[in-house]
Amino acid sequence: MRSRSIEDYIKTIYRLEQDHERATTQRIALQLKVRMASVTGMIKHLAAEGYLKHKPYYGVKLTEKGRRLALTMIRRHRLIELFLHQTLGLDWDEVHDDAEILEHAMSDRLIERIYGFLGQPEFDPHGAPIPGVDGTYQPLRGRSLDQCPAGTRGRILHVSDDDPEFLRYLTRIGVKIGSPFKVIEKAPFDGPITLAEGRRRIVLGTEAARRILVAVDSE
Repeated sequence: MRSRSIEDYIKTIYRLEQDHERATTQRIALQLKVRMASVTGMIKHLAAEGYLKHKPYYGVKLTEKGRRLALTMIRRHRLIELFLHQTLGLDWDEVHDDAEILEHAMSDRLIERIYGFLGQPEFDPHGAPIPGVDGTYQPLRGRSLDQCPAGTRGRILHVSDDDPEFLRYLTRIGVKIGSPFKVIEKAPFDGPITLAEGRRRIVLGTEAARRILVAVDSE
């Protein structure tokens, strides 16, 4: 049986690869908040188990076996988040930490029962795609809100679940997954962005807009 530590390492390396960053010992240590010596030892173990390959002076890269495990853990995490949100009524800013714990404890059978119970969902509460049991999924196609000029129409596609305070802020101002919008004004020099959602007006700073992925109507 795999340890939670192995699963966390694999997920961390996968995320670094998805962000087009080299999965170096230092970056992995910073992400997991562990000593670099611990990372070095785990890398040797994961390489011996066939989860990754190590390139001197470059970092590590997941093998197909490692990638499959990473997507399995991501599927578990996102299904648990959705279950906690839809079934138990937890807000979208409350589900991440509990899902981080539960994803290591639940059996494959229970995860698939949750998947069926929820109606075979495609997305988690934050708009992220849920990988299939075979590891396949449709990547999100969109652009960050800060890249949208005035006049752009679209809908909110995805926000990260890494920062609960940011999610609580979006809740306070009424930003939700699927919300339609129009960019009314984009102030110059990295100024705020004003959205219209029906009759409501929402003003977002550039940093907040940068963390929101949107689908534009013309795309």
